[in-house]
Amino acid sequence: MSVTGSRTPSPPAGPVSDRSARAGRVLLVAFVAAVALDLGSLLAGWHLGHVIAKPLLMPLLVAHVLSRGAPRLLVAALLFGWGGDVALLFDADPAFLIGMGSFAAGHVCYLVLFGRGRTGPALGAAYALALVTTVALLWGDLPAELRIPVAGYSLLLTAMAYRAGALGRAAGVGGALFLLSDTLIATGVAQWPQLPRPDFWIMATYLGAQYLLATGALAAGQAYGGEVKKVVQD
Repeated sequence: MSVTGSRTPSPPAGPVSDRSARAGRVLLVAFVAAVALDLGSLLAGWHLGHVIAKPLLMPLLVAHVLSRGAPRLLVAALLFGWGGDVALLFDADPAFLIGMGSFAAGHVCYLVLFGRGRTGPALGAAYALALVTTVALLWGDLPAELRIPVAGYSLLLTAMAYRAGALGRAAGVGGALFLLSDTLIATGVAQWPQLPRPDFWIMATYLGAQYLLATGALAAGQAYGGEVKKVVQD
């Protein structure tokens, strides 16, 4: 402040400071390293490596997106994903339901984040057909107590995957990968024949989904002044 009491105006700050940008890059490298450890452990059959790496994945991605000015709904969606990740480390039906509930809360956060943007009716019809076909095929092979929860979760997940396209191609692909990942889980619960190393494919598609959804939301928000809703309004 000068002697006369006037204040010299400071230059406007950018959306992300240089320090935050550097921190974001370091955190992204840490996230990629954790992904490599997790997926490598699954390929090698090293269960301890998976147990160590999996709980680190979403917190590192959250820290990365926070350094880039992420909206709170994106942070909440990723943290609910972390809750689901941790729950699914335990091989028990209650843990499966808790994990599914946590992921469902994350999908609600994503749906609110995506807003009211337009997405193609043909894509909506394709997702609706995929939902009905998948649930119908899985229904008889699922444990009776999981049929209704899985059907309800599948409806919410499919809606999220469809609406993700409102934020652009990256988020749209992320939504589709999330749907694929959870469909692979459901086929395992139904005891259908699986690909070799099924956990690897589940985690690979899931991690790709979360990263693309996050980067799609960040790109949309930064392109429109940090407000994602501006991207998706009618």
